[in-house]
Amino acid sequence: MSTELCMLVWSVALGLVQIALAASGSVVQRGLGWAASSRDGEARPLTGIAARLDRARGNFLETFPLFAVAVLAAFALNRHTGMTVLGAQLYFWARLAYLPVYAAGIPYLRTLIWAISLIGIVMLVAALF
Repeated sequence: MSTELCMLVWSVALGLVQIALAASGSVVQRGLGWAASSRDGEARPLTGIAARLDRARGNFLETFPLFAVAVLAAFALNRHTGMTVLGAQLYFWARLAYLPVYAAGIPYLRTLIWAISLIGIVMLVAALF
């Protein structure tokens, strides 16, 4: 398996972890009854670390489809270069670092890490041309 596809698979695993952490934080604050309900009413807003984990999950889900498409396009077009490898690695490692930094509420560093993950996607897309 190529490095890019490996980073894609690990990113899927990271996404599952983020979903589980965000759901756990939600259950802690809103209760198991709410989690098991149909959730037709307005949910009580999350606060603190639970809210940050939920926002980090949402942010991951915004960028992951772009990353996945870029990796799969590079694979389909047989574009396996140092740039695609580095781009995929930047995305994965930055997203991995982003989660604890965001959960801890560290401003600026979180934004820098987010930007690095986007640079990884841009590198993958640029290698397609």
